[in-house]
Amino acid sequence: MTTTTQRLLDLAAAARGSHDADLLLLLREANELYQAGFHEVRQSIEARFGVLPTADLVAAAAAAGMPGDECSERKELLLLLTLAEWELTPAAMAYSQIAEDAARRGVCLIPEA
Repeated sequence: MTTTTQRLLDLAAAARGSHDADLLLLLREANELYQAGFHEVRQSIEARFGVLPTADLVAAAAAAGMPGDECSERKELLLLLTLAEWELTPAAMAYSQIAEDAARRGVCLIPEA
């Protein structure tokens, strides 16, 4: 069984040789995997940090280099912590590489208006 990270790394390698419709399909799959991985990290962050007082969440967000203050909602602070952790994973980095490469070649998930 392939992990999310391994599949995204495989897709990043395949993206180099893909074009147009094939690249769009690859990007769609990569996006789904990105979202699933983000969701898993979010659950983990909520389990680890969800019980902390808001002040501790603010401090954790600041330590992760994310904005936030005592006026921030707990949900927002947990989301910032999730983003900080997820963006450092090989899976998220592989997705970013795929999306950036696709964008340079004019392929995007958001249709032009």
